[in-house]
Amino acid sequence: MTTAASNILLEIQDTVEAYAGIMAKVARVEVEVVDENLFRIAGTGIYAAHVNEDMSAEGYVYRHVLRTGSMEIIHEPGREVLCRNCPKCNVCREEIEISMPIRLGGKSIGVIGLIGSSREQKERILNEEKMYLELLSQISDFISAKAAEVAELRRRKELLETLDRVISHVEKGILILGKEDVAVTVNTAAERQLSVKIPEGKKVSVTPTGDSLNHQNEYRVKIDNREYLVMGHMYDLDMDPERYSRVLIFESTKAVRERYYEITNTIPPEGVFDMIGTSDQTRHLQEEIRKVAKSTSTVLITGESGTGKEIVASAIWKASDRRHNRFIAINCGAIPEPLLESELFGYVKGAFTGADPNGRMGKFELANKGVIFLDEIGDMPLYLQVKLLRVLQERKIIRIGSNQVIPIDVRIIAATNKDLKEMIEKKQFREDLYYRLNVIPLKIAPLRERKEDIRELVVYFSGRYAGLFGKNLVSITEDTMECLCRYPWYGNVRELENSVEFMINMMEEDGILHFGTLPDNIAGQQETQRFSQNETKQQETQIRCLKDLEEREIRKALQLFGDSTEGKKKAARALGISLATLYRKLG
Repeated sequence: MTTAASNILLEIQDTVEAYAGIMAKVARVEVEVVDENLFRIAGTGIYAAHVNEDMSAEGYVYRHVLRTGSMEIIHEPGREVLCRNCPKCNVCREEIEISMPIRLGGKSIGVIGLIGSSREQKERILNEEKMYLELLSQISDFISAKAAEVAELRRRKELLETLDRVISHVEKGILILGKEDVAVTVNTAAERQLSVKIPEGKKVSVTPTGDSLNHQNEYRVKIDNREYLVMGHMYDLDMDPERYSRVLIFESTKAVRERYYEITNTIPPEGVFDMIGTSDQTRHLQEEIRKVAKSTSTVLITGESGTGKEIVASAIWKASDRRHNRFIAINCGAIPEPLLESELFGYVKGAFTGADPNGRMGKFELANKGVIFLDEIGDMPLYLQVKLLRVLQERKIIRIGSNQVIPIDVRIIAATNKDLKEMIEKKQFREDLYYRLNVIPLKIAPLRERKEDIRELVVYFSGRYAGLFGKNLVSITEDTMECLCRYPWYGNVRELENSVEFMINMMEEDGILHFGTLPDNIAGQQETQRFSQNETKQQETQIRCLKDLEEREIRKALQLFGDSTEGKKKAARALGISLATLYRKLG
C-alpha cells in the first residue's frame, strides 16, 4: 500500500472521487481510479465500498495500461488474453471495460476505468464508443491537471524547505523581504552579524548609500531606531511579489574590515616583541607607556631612525583596552604622495582614473575601534595634513568619491625622526596639526645613549634568528659582546638587529659567536679604536697643531652623527659652529 507522501493521486483523492462521480452520472456506468501501485483511489457503484484497497492481485489490465501508457478496451472481461492470469478469469462480472492512463510529465501515474457491468451498459457504450472515449480522455486530463498543480506546489514547498536549510547554514547574512519591506526569512548569520533578533513580519528598511567597495555595494539597514552599514548585493524577486519582494545577501562592514585586516596587516606576530632593556631611559619610557596606554589621547613618538618607534606604538596598543581590536600601521614616507590619501581614507568604485574599479577600504576605516600608527608623519604632504587635522577634530572620514560621512573611533599614534618645530618654521608642517598630535609626547633615546640595553638586545636577537634559521647557538664570546657594546650604533636598534642576523648567518657549527663573525664595519671600528688608543699614548707627549685637532674633531662629529644633512646640522651644533662654517671647513 502506498502512502500520501509518495503518491500524488492520494493527495488529491477528494478531487479524483468527485470526477469519478461526475463521470458515472453522465455515462450511467461504473467508474474506478487506481494509482501507479494499483491502489484504488476512487470508485462508484459496486466499487465504492472497496476504495482505499489494494487491487494489485487482480488488476492485470490496469498493470498493462500503466506499463504501455496506452488506452485499452476489453470487450470480453475475464476471457481475453490480458485476463488469463486474473483470479476472476472466466467468472468476471464485468461486461466491458475501457482503461485510460492518467499521465503526468510523460509518466503514467494511474488509470481511470470505465466499466459496464450489464448487457444494457455494454450496448450503450458500444453504440456511443467515441463519446465515451472523449469523455474518459477529458476526465483523465482534468485529473492530470490537478495532479500537476499539486506536484508544482509540492516542488515549490520542497524547494523552499531546501532553501531554508541551505540559507540557515550560509555564512553570509541573508534577509528576504516581502511586501511593504517586512522580513520573511532571516538566517542566523544575518542576526549574528547585525547582533539583533529579526522576527518574521518585522519592518526592515534597506537603502543603498551609493558607495561600492570590493565588488560589493554598501547598504544602510534600519530596524526600529537602529542603523547598520552592510556590504553586499540586493536582488529583486518576481516569483511571488505578494510574499517575496527583495533579497539582501550581505556581510557586516565589521566582517569586511576583519578580512581586509588579515590581508593588509603590516605587523606580523613574529615581528612584534616587547620593549627590551634595563637602562634608565628604557625604564622611564616603559613607565610612560604604562601611564598613557589606557587613554584615548593622541601620542607623538619622536626619535632617530631605527630606534623602534613602531615597537613603542605597538606596546601602547597591547597595554591598552583596544588590544583586542586592530593595530594598523602605515608609513607616510614609503607611499607615493598621490596614493597616500586613498590609502588613508579609501575610495569608492569609479572615484578616480586608475583606481581599483571595485573601490577600497581605507586604513582609518580598517582601524575603527582600534589603533592607527602613522609612521614618518613629517613626510605627509600639507594638503593631507589638513584632512588629518579634520579627522582628529571631528572623528569622521569620507571616502574619496563618496559623500557618505563615516564616524570612526580610532586612537592615533604618530611618529617621526624629523624636527617638526623646525619644519613648522619652514612652513613644511602645520602648527595646528603639531599641537593636535603632540598631546602625549614620547621621546626614544638613541641606542648609543642607553648602552646598557645593548647586551640584552644582542641576546634576544641572536636567540631569535638562531631559531628562525634552525641553528644551535651555544654562546657569545665576551670580547665580541664588549665590541658590540662599544660600537656607536648610528642606525640604532635596526642596525644592531641586522648585524646580529649577519653574525648568526656567519656562525660555524660550533654555535659560538666570536670576533670573526662580526660585520666588517664593526670589526674595523674596533681595530681603529685600538690603534687610536695606542696612538693617543704615543702622542701624550707630542703637541699637535690646531688645524689637525680641528679636522680630527670634525671627523669625530661626523662619525658620531652621520654624513647626512641632518647629521651635519647636529655635528655643527655639537662643534659650536654654524652649518655654513662646517661646509666651508669641509670644502
